[in-house]
Amino acid sequence: MKEVSSANRGFAIAKHSFDPIKSSTADLLNLPVSARPVINTADVVVPDGYEVQVVMTGLSFPTDIAFAEDGTVFVSEGGSSWPTRPYMPARVLVIEPGGKLQAITMNVQAGPRGIAWRDGELYMTIKGGYHMQVVKYNLKSGKLTVLIDKFPSGGWHEPGGPLFSPDGLLYIGNGSVSQQGVILPAGFTVDVAKHPDTFDVPGQDVTLTGNNVWSRDPRMPYPYLTQTGAFKPFGTPAQEGEVIKGNIFCSSGVWRCKPDGTDIELLAWGIRNPFGMAMNDEGELYVTDNDFEEKGERAIANDPDRIWHIKNAKKPFGSIITPDWYGFPDICGDGLPVNHENHLPQKGKAAELLLKDPPAWAGPAVFLEKPHSCMCKIDFSNSEFFGHKGELFVSEWGTLAPLNSPRTEDLDHGFRVIRVNVKTGTSELFMHNRKLGPASEVGGGGIERPVACKFAPDGKELYVLDFGVCRITQGAMFGFAHTGVLWKISKKEVSNA
Repeated sequence: MKEVSSANRGFAIAKHSFDPIKSSTADLLNLPVSARPVINTADVVVPDGYEVQVVMTGLSFPTDIAFAEDGTVFVSEGGSSWPTRPYMPARVLVIEPGGKLQAITMNVQAGPRGIAWRDGELYMTIKGGYHMQVVKYNLKSGKLTVLIDKFPSGGWHEPGGPLFSPDGLLYIGNGSVSQQGVILPAGFTVDVAKHPDTFDVPGQDVTLTGNNVWSRDPRMPYPYLTQTGAFKPFGTPAQEGEVIKGNIFCSSGVWRCKPDGTDIELLAWGIRNPFGMAMNDEGELYVTDNDFEEKGERAIANDPDRIWHIKNAKKPFGSIITPDWYGFPDICGDGLPVNHENHLPQKGKAAELLLKDPPAWAGPAVFLEKPHSCMCKIDFSNSEFFGHKGELFVSEWGTLAPLNSPRTEDLDHGFRVIRVNVKTGTSELFMHNRKLGPASEVGGGGIERPVACKFAPDGKELYVLDFGVCRITQGAMFGFAHTGVLWKISKKEVSNA
């Protein structure tokens, strides 16, 4: 663990006058942002008895929400991640109870993906560079403490957490570096160009089949083919029977540790993108996971999004000897291997198995969602007043089809908030547009892409963070700054008249 000053890390606090309550309906219908000129709560559908309000607009690539005990609201903005987004600063917006706004800016490559408040300090998982970091930031002193700086990153997927359990332990996740289990040229601008030696790391010893993936080499000035194996840098083939040593600091994992980052324990690995993490009143840990994609040199079709129950989280701290394995890179969310006939692609080259004699699968998932729904941040309702106590609320960012799937049925998956009964594996719609899909495509001033949902500390209100406009083509994605929105859902007041 190391401490660095805010100046050395590029952290600074800017203070502004801000009162979200003063924004009128007329203001929201005439926004100065051409990509999202209208926001209208009337275009958002929630169940009878609930109402929707707009708390904040103009956010750029927001990622998470947190609350302090005094009612302070924190909203993280991830900053620039890919060249498909314009440059924007990575920062955390701090909305104090009186309405004053502080912007904590930070000079990091990508920025905060998850935030949590505890004992007067803001904990963050930060993506950027070869390592994902876990840090804490003291608002009064401006001091940033790096707790962990060893998780392999530099690729596609996101950090999960930070999340604190009732007994004070810190839970975090880290997604896979690769999209499909092998570093491939589809991620050139994310993986190979920025981080030419990046690769996935297993959470325990694995033996490889020697099945390599042939692809073009974008580093060459003329057409050239190369082979890449699992858990290898791009252009490095694997050998049949080769053993890759596991590491507690792996990719595609979930951990817990003390709040200062010490005594870290690997609970699970093989989770492609454990971005959303939540714990219920019984201390049961659940994480979201996104599906493989149907494109490129290792294409996999019809892989459902899923929610995993991390069973090792209920075991005593420090007792985990062998982590559970949830399937990445060889098993889909439904428990079938990636080369099963149900997962053969219409587009791209079919996948082959990468692991020989893999670990026992820790599934099945507690909930399966439509492919490419892109389930993100989650939270449990703990309030009888709000309702649905014990159910898991899930934000669904929405599909990247036709970029990552050629199937027309995938085009409207996601773009909503659902509630999931993790005991029965069933779900219900909770927040969505009148026509499924992002408002910029289906019309109106409703929601675009929900990336996080979080209950206020008293459990009586649900805040939903809307990432904003992101347009998708068959060959690219384009994110638009200043189009994110923070919504709030609450119970309607009942008149006594």
